[in-house]
Amino acid sequence: MTRFTDVLTRLAAVIASRRRAESSVSYTARLLADPALAAKKLGEEAVETVIAATKGDPDALAGESADLIYHWLVLLAAAGVSLDDVAAKLEAREGTSGLTEKASRSSPD
Repeated sequence: MTRFTDVLTRLAAVIASRRRAESSVSYTARLLADPALAAKKLGEEAVETVIAATKGDPDALAGESADLIYHWLVLLAAAGVSLDDVAAKLEAREGTSGLTEKASRSSPD
């Protein structure tokens, strides 16, 4: 998992550095400036990831997953949510059954 963690950390740093870039020359800066657009792109990538998974193409799934993770990181940054914020939510759920955790949420899915 170290390789993935290292890549994720570097990518998050690059995304953070793009806040200073002009949105006319940086796709990431454009997404950071428009959280609704970042959310839309994340949704598109999620659908593309699902499609790749259902086709059973591991290479396509890896590629779409990379796109999905990039857009997820951008959306988090645009919304002011840190990876530590996400980690805290995951840690709070550790040792809890997924079904139990889901049932404990206030809004129905």
